[in-house]
Amino acid sequence: MTPWSKIRVRLAGLLLTTSALVALASAPAQAVTGRLTIEVGGQKRTAIFVEPERLKRSPRTAIIMLHGANNGSGRRIQENLGLDELLRGSGAVAIYPDALEGGWNVSGGAGPDDPAFLRALAAKLVADGVADRRKIFLMGASTGGMLALRIGCHSADYLAGVGALIAGLPSRYVAGCKPPPLAFLLMNGTANPLAPYEGGAAKLPGFKEEIASAEATLAPFVAANDCSSQRTVRDFPDRDQADGSRVVMERFVGCKHVVELVRVEGGGHTLPGRPARSDRGQSVGALNKDVNVSRLIAEFVRQSQR
Repeated sequence: MTPWSKIRVRLAGLLLTTSALVALASAPAQAVTGRLTIEVGGQKRTAIFVEPERLKRSPRTAIIMLHGANNGSGRRIQENLGLDELLRGSGAVAIYPDALEGGWNVSGGAGPDDPAFLRALAAKLVADGVADRRKIFLMGASTGGMLALRIGCHSADYLAGVGALIAGLPSRYVAGCKPPPLAFLLMNGTANPLAPYEGGAAKLPGFKEEIASAEATLAPFVAANDCSSQRTVRDFPDRDQADGSRVVMERFVGCKHVVELVRVEGGGHTLPGRPARSDRGQSVGALNKDVNVSRLIAEFVRQSQR
């Protein structure tokens, strides 16, 4: 009996919407959008699935993107990110899973086994010939980013890379964080009031625990990749001087895989270049308009596969 004997997986037909069918008929380069349903631990779990239509199907890069607590569904973060259009030319597949009741079980206590769900989801994509098992990236925003970090620390053997946006590693996982060598992206604002850049108590719906600083979050992934202490620094042009923030990208030198820190100086709990969403009445801080987060994600994935 395999380790997956307790996990039943079912593809819900890649149900195409009417708009997707029309797009296919008129433009073969358009993406196919459907919904995946799998069963894990006796619970049905769902995800939005976006696949560029190609004449020749073959396993390709897959990006699994986790929503935050306020973006309580895969559909909402899909619409907010605008990532699909950028991925279309690359042939990559995008998957937007749904948390149960709108929130991920970041702490790992009583509740759904979200790591098992995401592993099963990746296994299904590989088994169906959709995803290349060597090119699966798990990324997330806010609490979704925290779950991605937890998985990156403890159960990332099936992943090529992990990314966390406006998030930090929950402090309870710092001591035991032992990731394998994999590509890693961390992005956060230095004035993030809900997931502090320098660490401290998070103030997110469903998650109020302590998180590590950006540097402490990076450290295990830097060590796993045998990076040197040197970093290259890229200052992005301050195109919108009225937004009160600037973007700096630091890439570690000599790593086995790409390891990047995107520091939004003065930035809040917002995704650069995308519409800001208030978090249940809480102030989320400044929104940077100098860069587009989706372009940074797409570039990170591309660089990671060189």
